[in-house]
Amino acid sequence: MSDSRWTAFKRSPFLPATVLLLIIAAAAGLFAGSYTYAMANPTPHSIPAAVTGAYDAPTARRFIGGMEQALGASLKLHPYGSRRDAVLAVDQQKVFAVVEAPAGGRSIVLDVSGASGATVAQVLAEAGAKVGRATGTTVLVHDLKPLQRGDPRGLAIFYISLAAGIVGFVGAIQLSVHARELNPLERIAYIVAYALLGGFTIAAVVDWWLGALKLPFAESWAILALTMVTSGMVFTMFNALVGRWAMLPTWGLMVLLGNPSSGGAVSWPLLPSALGTIGRWLPPGASVNAQHTAVYFRGHQHAFPFLVLAGWAVVSCAVFLIGRHRHPGGRPTDPPTPS
Repeated sequence: MSDSRWTAFKRSPFLPATVLLLIIAAAAGLFAGSYTYAMANPTPHSIPAAVTGAYDAPTARRFIGGMEQALGASLKLHPYGSRRDAVLAVDQQKVFAVVEAPAGGRSIVLDVSGASGATVAQVLAEAGAKVGRATGTTVLVHDLKPLQRGDPRGLAIFYISLAAGIVGFVGAIQLSVHARELNPLERIAYIVAYALLGGFTIAAVVDWWLGALKLPFAESWAILALTMVTSGMVFTMFNALVGRWAMLPTWGLMVLLGNPSSGGAVSWPLLPSALGTIGRWLPPGASVNAQHTAVYFRGHQHAFPFLVLAGWAVVSCAVFLIGRHRHPGGRPTDPPTPS
């Protein structure tokens, strides 16, 4: 291609269209790959479990060893002096199951927690029954925290968090297209406004209309709104940093990395270990964790997911305001000079 043709091509709409063509093709592969890698074949690595009773007795040792062999993973055991303390550890989301070994017996009580992670509970229950048959041990399986009837697979929290995250940054994109003349503080105000209204709408549809989840409405609404604010501000930050290509880092952070590692569709003990660790520090994972605790473990809410969401929102706002002169929007605030 001659220099003149190359110059003409660079100035034409065909260059950005060609770049987008290649980016979209790559994004499609990365999107499928990230979700398949995280969710297609969930495999346990290390599952925190409480043990109580005669857990050093031969029956318990055989059962625990058989469980680790059946799972192909280690049970990270936490001894507790009483069943009450072990169940409290489940409520505080320190462990995913309780193995109780009654003294002098040949039975094991395996308490799983569907609300802690439906996939983990299913894997543990199936392995427990198999190991019981293999070792001649009577295994009684109970679900301490069953899922709500409208959410038998435990995916509704993932879906509402996903909706809040995606609509949060799509709303910011639409503001940048259709209301580009908004000044920085006005833009932030509108993001907060649609987040409050959008969070309310998501909670109302899922709880009041569909009845899929019975939510602690005010807390769930606040989490959804904070998620939408954070997501919208992440895009707005990147829009100030990289302009029209802001969708790329936003999509990568929130969708390609954040959603598969959130623990919403597949519980974190079944995720690849790196994803399980990273996910808790990203907005989608923090949103799922906060919502999950609000719905199923009331009274045991943690500050950490809120700090993660607030941290991303504050940093994004700060970067946007510092680099507001680079944001492709706004309007002059000074009155026009008379000619």
